[in-house]
Amino acid sequence: MSLWTCGIGGCEERFEDAEAAIIHQTVKHERHQCTVCGNIVPDGYFAIRHAFEEHSRAEYVRAYDADSSAVRTREDVKQAVEAEADLHAVVAELKQRDAL
Repeated sequence: MSLWTCGIGGCEERFEDAEAAIIHQTVKHERHQCTVCGNIVPDGYFAIRHAFEEHSRAEYVRAYDADSSAVRTREDVKQAVEAEADLHAVVAELKQRDAL
């Protein structure tokens, strides 16, 4: 079993599962304001998901001055989380904590 690392702003906190990492990112870190649309979203996985489900790759690249490598890295993170995490359980836990 590999550990999940938070990675927000140099945070090196590690977790046994993806769900715990997402909950940590949502509860322990500041919210992120999307540079494309201005929406405020939890940083980390939820910010990545927002960027790639609500906006085109081109919008992301322009707004964040990103390159194709940055896009691929975030797409890989999104795919890895979604392959591993029980996102329904994460959302239920965050709603219970009143964090969403």
